[in-house]
Amino acid sequence: MELLQLRCFLAVAETLHFGRAAQDLDMLPASLGRHLRNLEDSLGTKLVARTTRHVALTEAGEELLDDARDLVGRAETLEAKARNHQRARSSVLRLGAIDSAAAGLVPQVLSYLRQEHPDMEVTLYEQKTIRLLPRLLSGRLDLAFVRQPEVQNPKIVFRHLFYETAVVAMPADHRLASKERVEVNELADEPLIVPDRGSRPHSHDLTMKVFLEAGLPARVAQIAEEKHTIVNLVSTGLGLAIVPRWTARLAVSGVRFVPFTMPPGGAAQRLTMAAAWARGTRDPARERLLSCLARHLEEIAGTA
Repeated sequence: MELLQLRCFLAVAETLHFGRAAQDLDMLPASLGRHLRNLEDSLGTKLVARTTRHVALTEAGEELLDDARDLVGRAETLEAKARNHQRARSSVLRLGAIDSAAAGLVPQVLSYLRQEHPDMEVTLYEQKTIRLLPRLLSGRLDLAFVRQPEVQNPKIVFRHLFYETAVVAMPADHRLASKERVEVNELADEPLIVPDRGSRPHSHDLTMKVFLEAGLPARVAQIAEEKHTIVNLVSTGLGLAIVPRWTARLAVSGVRFVPFTMPPGGAAQRLTMAAAWARGTRDPARERLLSCLARHLEEIAGTA
């Protein structure tokens, strides 16, 4: 019996869904299933009953659940103590960031950080929120700039920073490209390029809810996963895309980013940027960056 096997069992027990459990652990569902089967083989009993439509714990799984939580909890406490000891001696910060933060927030805060702490080293890992959060829990990242999820893992601390401004990416020769601002009703019949909801739920929902709140249908022409892919598709004339303003820093030829007017308190207020880290961890390097960010947050947020 291995600790990873117990973590897989707990993830399935908490979600009752193999896909979501695998996503929480940043692994493939097939790998999670293999670890769970190995655990069941080592214990000599079935822990999870699974059909094509339903996942449930067996009686043995229910009995094991509290003990598994206790074992994993104690192991995580030991891991946290070891990481805290190591981090207290290190000036290297392992920073994760979603794409818009990597384009806009990170360069600004690192510029200030180098002025205040020139000897501090930062390594950057760019990924989606659903990939960054498991890395915080595993100790592979010390801090991440992410979209704050609606359902939050209590093992992660989230600190809201600001809301990003939305703009409309459109071909430079589009009929609306010369306007200073556009409103949602002007996009009513336009084909849209929308992020995949499975990997980018906040960006996907931003587009769909903007139209829903305006009582208009969203005419989705293409779904894509990466921001640079979306912007490149815009450049071909395939459609328009609602994206964070910092996406304009991708500077794709033939694309103009036009400010977008949305009602206050609407979908725009869901494009939140947050700092996240593993609860119960101490990290002097992380605290130095967060303190630096706090001193310059108003200025940085003004560019978002």
